[in-house]
Amino acid sequence: MKINLTTKSLFRQKLPAVILFAFEDEQPQVPASLAPLLRRLNHQEFHGEDQQTLLLHTAGLSDVAAARLLLVGLGKHQDLTRDRTRRAFGIALKRLRDAGIDRTAVQVHCPSPEALPTLVEAAGLVNYQFTQFKENDHKPALAALTICLPEGSKLAAAQQLVDRTQTIIESTNYARDLANQPGNVVYPSVIAAYARRLAQETGLKCTVLDKAALEAGGFGGLLAVGGGSARAPHLIALAYAGARDPKAKPIALVGKALTFDSGGISIKPADKMEEMKFDKCGGCAVLGAMRAIARLKLPLNVIGIIAAAENMPGANSFRPGDIVTSYQGADPRAVTIEVLNTDAEGRVVLGDALVYARERQPQAIIDLATLTGACVVALGGFAAGLMGNDAALQEKLRSAGETTGERLWPLPLWQEYKDKLKSDVADIKNSCGREGGAITAAAFLEKYVGKIPWAHLDIAGTAWTTEERAYLAKGATGFGVRLLLEALTHWSPA
Repeated sequence: MKINLTTKSLFRQKLPAVILFAFEDEQPQVPASLAPLLRRLNHQEFHGEDQQTLLLHTAGLSDVAAARLLLVGLGKHQDLTRDRTRRAFGIALKRLRDAGIDRTAVQVHCPSPEALPTLVEAAGLVNYQFTQFKENDHKPALAALTICLPEGSKLAAAQQLVDRTQTIIESTNYARDLANQPGNVVYPSVIAAYARRLAQETGLKCTVLDKAALEAGGFGGLLAVGGGSARAPHLIALAYAGARDPKAKPIALVGKALTFDSGGISIKPADKMEEMKFDKCGGCAVLGAMRAIARLKLPLNVIGIIAAAENMPGANSFRPGDIVTSYQGADPRAVTIEVLNTDAEGRVVLGDALVYARERQPQAIIDLATLTGACVVALGGFAAGLMGNDAALQEKLRSAGETTGERLWPLPLWQEYKDKLKSDVADIKNSCGREGGAITAAAFLEKYVGKIPWAHLDIAGTAWTTEERAYLAKGATGFGVRLLLEALTHWSPA
């Protein structure tokens, strides 16, 4: 999609259609010939209600160059948010796409510097379609978007903002493309191949530990979870060095990438098991974030660590009752896990990855994982769970989520939840039952991070959607990429 910037009026754009935002019960500023028509609209036809649309043909209006005008409601002026703008613009673009229109223009609707990147975000996210395995079955994409800026705007600075935003959205859609792939196409070694290719393209340093290296290093969690599959597990690390001080401590991003999760011996019900190709979305988000970080040359050191495995039943599967020894690293003693449920596997692989991250002495660790169904029950599909051991880090991420629309909601990590992890035969057990399941899973992970500031994002409800949303198609959402880039862009170096 080509984005053009101009300071010319929206109404001078000779295009198949243009988009005009309107606030509820407020008359938008329009050319003289259009004003009487808008005044004649009744309340039911259009009054600017949030996400309300009305497509008008402009034949006979001498001072409107476009063939059609799409009115889009933003609701009450005082209730405007960035995500309300994203939703309204997404709905508008879909309305035009359904009418076969692939070129349009929009007027920046408020003087806020956030308005321009928000429009670019929505357009890039709406334009995404996953059509790799379907022939001639995709809707026409938006080919060109003209964004009309206020007179006197500095176009060069605006273009830099557009380019930056497009890089982040391209990286988000890169993560969506990978996450949407089925388990027979993408498995742990394929995730590793993606990481190697990304490193070649962006100058990142890539380290891949295959099964032999995992065995030599004692990565018991990854080996246990991946033991039942013919596809061996991998631990993947990408390193970016952008800090002015080469000795600056990195920020560690850790992602769970279960390329398919059958539940193992504690097998899942058949209903909706096909969605378990999305159990790799945390790892995909880390890959997407590292792509954007490298391309934008952020002034930070960042490492992205991905624990990739496939959880399948087989002769070598780990079993309920097994005791798994986690990766020890430089610790004097490894954490041991009593396995009660092989479908609580994500925390087992993440334990290894978190110790590996901790060895790199980061200033903070952020992990993303489609970890628990309990988080979906608690928060549904519109917010991810946020837990951790550092209030300032959690607030940084929560604020970034409000900006990007990838919202986070904090859950407690009280001692009572941690006490539920106690096992009679090992250090901890990997399942504590249904009650507080998202929290006890996070308490499990906390055992591996030590005193390093850490935040856990349970994205099980937000990583994919089974329904069409205002600016997101069905399938993987790329949740986490935009949020991480927002947080890291405003990061205060340690």
